[in-house]
Amino acid sequence: MSQVVNLNKARKAKAKSSAKAKADENAVKFGRTKAEKALTQAQAALDAGRLDGAKRDP
Repeated sequence: MSQVVNLNKARKAKAKSSAKAKADENAVKFGRTKAEKALTQAQAALDAGRLDGAKRDP
């Protein structure tokens, strides 16, 4: 015979593991340092300036 499983504990363990996976995913997605964010913003501003400078007047 199999062992008895407490369904409440199993449900909570599953929820905890899915929350941990979501937290890890968000850490990768949004976990950038302040310097990395500033570098990205500076590069975007530089790219926008180059694009505006290359426009021709109609």
